[in-house]
Amino acid sequence: MRALIRQTINMDRGGKILLVLLADTILIIVCAWLALFLRVGDPWLESFMPSLARLLMFWLIAGGLMSMLLEVPWISVRSFVADNIAKIALMCATLGVTGFALNLMFDAPAPRSVPIIFGLLLLVGMVGLRIALVYTFERLNQTGAPGERVLIYGAGSAGLQLAKALERSEDARAFAFIDDNPNLQNMRLGSLKVHAPADLKAVLRKHEISQIVLAIPSANRARKREILLELQQHNRKLLTLPHFVNFISGASLTEQLRKVTAEDLLGRMARQIDMPDIKTAYAGRNVMVTGAGGSIGSELCVQLALTGAARLVLFEVSEVALYQIHRQIEASEFSGELVPVLGSVTDAACLARILDTYQIETVLHAAAYKHVPLIEDNAVAGAANNALGTRTLAMACQDAGVRNVILVSTDKAVRPTNVMGASKRFAEMTVQDLQTRSDTTLFSMVRFGNVLDSSGSVIPLFRDQIAKGGPVTVTHPEVTRFFMTISEAAQLVLLAGTYATGGEVYVLDMGKSVKIVDLARNLIALSGLHEKAKGSVIGDIEIVFTGLRPGEKLYEELLLGDNLVGTPHPKIMCAREDHLTEFEMAAAIKRLEKAVAAGDADAVRQVFLDVVDGFCQEPQSDAVETAAQTET
Repeated sequence: MRALIRQTINMDRGGKILLVLLADTILIIVCAWLALFLRVGDPWLESFMPSLARLLMFWLIAGGLMSMLLEVPWISVRSFVADNIAKIALMCATLGVTGFALNLMFDAPAPRSVPIIFGLLLLVGMVGLRIALVYTFERLNQTGAPGERVLIYGAGSAGLQLAKALERSEDARAFAFIDDNPNLQNMRLGSLKVHAPADLKAVLRKHEISQIVLAIPSANRARKREILLELQQHNRKLLTLPHFVNFISGASLTEQLRKVTAEDLLGRMARQIDMPDIKTAYAGRNVMVTGAGGSIGSELCVQLALTGAARLVLFEVSEVALYQIHRQIEASEFSGELVPVLGSVTDAACLARILDTYQIETVLHAAAYKHVPLIEDNAVAGAANNALGTRTLAMACQDAGVRNVILVSTDKAVRPTNVMGASKRFAEMTVQDLQTRSDTTLFSMVRFGNVLDSSGSVIPLFRDQIAKGGPVTVTHPEVTRFFMTISEAAQLVLLAGTYATGGEVYVLDMGKSVKIVDLARNLIALSGLHEKAKGSVIGDIEIVFTGLRPGEKLYEELLLGDNLVGTPHPKIMCAREDHLTEFEMAAAIKRLEKAVAAGDADAVRQVFLDVVDGFCQEPQSDAVETAAQTET
């Protein structure tokens, strides 16, 4: 029987409509005879047959027409609601009243109350049939073995919609609600009971819940983080619903469920940058983004596409990355000219040609090699691209009369302990040096910490390691990092360009630094798994400390000094930092060019050791570790 019902459920839409029409037709016939029986006690009285037959013929024809007109056969049984009952009630009332009028008009021998009784019986029959089908579907879902047993945290409108959506899912089913509103607690919403947060542990155990969905899309990020940190202690898979405005996207509610992200976990709320200022600054301009296919570069391009720039040049050395970002911007609402360019920032001739051909007014320089261990092993390539490439680009921009050049830098450039950071600080120094002799081009820099879910972030690595069953590798138990979202990083770069007067370093208020080991533990818990102690058989994922990698710091800084000043935006700070004189910088560049040309990594490192303030590749002292521990 269950197999037959499931086969019916899986029929195509046309077959289901015909089946509903057939069922309703049978109901009309049955209700007509039953109405006569209830009125006279004998539905087979000869004197009533002709008039009943005429009424029945009318009801079948009129019922079919009204059913099609009100789209009754198209009502989904799985989403049967009050509006649908109203349609059926209108159809039954109309058939009953018109039947009564016809019976009266033709002075038929059948009792005049039969059509009224018929209308009531038909309403009960049609609604009852559909309610029975709804109950059958629910029972089928309950008796099956759902892939996920779901608890919904939040019994508001979003939670209710999700519960209804899960009723139609064969992969998961909701068993209960949790809500901190006392007015909702102990109520039943549909077949699900609303429990208080204090009952969470008992509900998880009673219903053998495997997945918890946070369904409070209107809550602020701080509140969501508070709830998520509480839920993660119960070692269940956690999902969250998007903001309510995303519900109109056309995708089903269950399709919009997403895993809890690092952004949710860290409680990192994107800073709301003043987009009108950004739009005013870039509207109608010719803009070029180097490293356009990278994590930051691609987001810069996405944001610029919203500003009304006249021309957007995507400058990228990777063909695959350029193809992807070009397609993405093409599919957006960008109305300006879009120019994809394959090229390297170390190619002076290419840069000069592009800047001149497309009359570039603003350059956002995001092209860089940024993976610390890789650049440590490839110091020559890192110096050539990050340091000398930036100088080549800056000089080309100055020669071409570009109005603004904004260098995307990193917190690793501050007192660096690795070649990548040293190469980025050297790049900053070349820009600062050129600014002292530039009358037309304004150079500025923006420093960031780690960007959530970027290609160089630890978060994708941790997720991959967890998916493979571990272990999760952390270099040191006291390593801390700053984090920010890709979106706010890109907006900060764009906003910095509107403030620039030349030579500044802009820094975002990034909040508190985060222990990487805590991030790893939280991601394990949010995956519904348990951390496993070393040598233990209890638990799922082990965290292994591998030791600091060459050039890795325990903690990062954002500034070389304390000379911070405010900007028009409260979360953006500005500093002017010391740099080499023109002659010292010229000598350093000459030495670096010679070392790169010779492929001499030791010579590259020596140049950085001599000219980059604070650069040191010796192991960090206990004093540094103690300072890091004190800070955290």
